[in-house]
Amino acid sequence: MTDPMPSEDDTMPASLAEAPPAALFGLSIVVPVYRGAATVGALVEALSNLQPEGGLEVILVNDGSPDNSAEICAEIVRTASIPVTYIEHMRNYGEHNAVMTGLRQIRGRYVITMDDDLQNPPEEVVRLYDHARAGTWDVVYTRYAEKKHAAWRNLGSRFANKVADWLLDKPPGLYLSSFRCMSAAVVRLVTRYRGPYPYIDGLIMQITQRIDSIEVMHLPRAEGRSNYTMRRLIRLWLNLATSFSLAPLRFAMLMGMAMAVLGALGVVFTLAEAFSRRDTPSGWASTMTVILLVSGVQSMILGVMGEYIGRTFLSANGKPQGTVRSLARSTEATNRSDVG
Repeated sequence: MTDPMPSEDDTMPASLAEAPPAALFGLSIVVPVYRGAATVGALVEALSNLQPEGGLEVILVNDGSPDNSAEICAEIVRTASIPVTYIEHMRNYGEHNAVMTGLRQIRGRYVITMDDDLQNPPEEVVRLYDHARAGTWDVVYTRYAEKKHAAWRNLGSRFANKVADWLLDKPPGLYLSSFRCMSAAVVRLVTRYRGPYPYIDGLIMQITQRIDSIEVMHLPRAEGRSNYTMRRLIRLWLNLATSFSLAPLRFAMLMGMAMAVLGALGVVFTLAEAFSRRDTPSGWASTMTVILLVSGVQSMILGVMGEYIGRTFLSANGKPQGTVRSLARSTEATNRSDVG
């Protein structure tokens, strides 16, 4: 009796050695759109003037934007001189979720992700793409000599990168920018993740260490203000901390052990005082200090455990990573290249 034929998932190795499917383009550019009605048109127009080897396509993902980004993107699909794919989420899921949706539609050998606010100059796209190809890098990040964000946002970004240094197995000093270039092989492995809390850089670090970075310009925001509020940044940090690392649980365990040691020392000093002095004071202040300290640490430990349990519960119950309302593609006659 012969063994049953293994499924594709059983035979497909989770490595970069897999042969990628035939590509229609040299480069795919994925742009998450949120409150980007004033800038996304200018971005696509600037990208249409580029001539990367193998041609390019643009994928716009409207992540439940409350402005008229949907109408603008639909018009871009009708009028663009380059191939454009437009995907509309049914609600707002977050930048990384939107990028994951876009990555599943790419048809290029390399993929660049970038924001819709024109702070990443489109003219840097080809240089980033060429650098990735010339060095056969799996991923190339960008770094900035000077970031044109508000001071609090720059501080938050530095904090997030320091946390990533601690939690992720990433090259020391590597700046994790959303303006990055990835090979199609990396994208294929990244998009296997179906959980509701994706963190793309964490997934990349689990897949490859053939990573480089280049310095690019960073421009002031052309319109409006950043969509990243402090609340959104905190949610991003939680994704980083609890989705791809056990470090917070281990830190909570170490805090509990430290408090146990301090408690044992406190017992020793209390007993020594009781045996050496007859007029032992009631110790109200010391008792309350210990109670508050221990209670605070216990609450922190329970909070960390609760975050992990909650995310596991939502994942097990099938919370979606993103729900697509519609998908539209423009005519592909222009800028198409036979690179397969």
